[in-house]
Amino acid sequence: MKNYIITVNGVEYEVSVEETDAVSAAKPAAKPAAAKPAAKPAAKPAATGAAGSVQISAGTAGKVFKVEGKVGQAVKKGDAVIILEAMKMEIPVVAPQDGTIASINCNVGDTVEQGALLATLS
Repeated sequence: MKNYIITVNGVEYEVSVEETDAVSAAKPAAKPAAAKPAAKPAAKPAATGAAGSVQISAGTAGKVFKVEGKVGQAVKKGDAVIILEAMKMEIPVVAPQDGTIASINCNVGDTVEQGALLATLS
């Protein structure tokens, strides 16, 4: 047996590899498990309510962890509207100014890219 350390996406794994002779290498290998098809990306949620003129966008790529605000709710500049999760950190996406939430354009569990429209204010 030979031991190796393999790094995948920054995570180290210690693996052991068994050497075989030519006779056992000639045996038919076990059938590999069927690969699971990639999941289809979720459909974009429809905006809840009428879109407002002030956009609230994701500052970083991540997953929508929590929706703090509700359509029709008054918010002050700096109030958390959406909470994103990225690299095991919770990152609040805040209102850029005072206003009323006009639409929420994401759902909990959605994966979003940096700059994605998450909500609007009026």
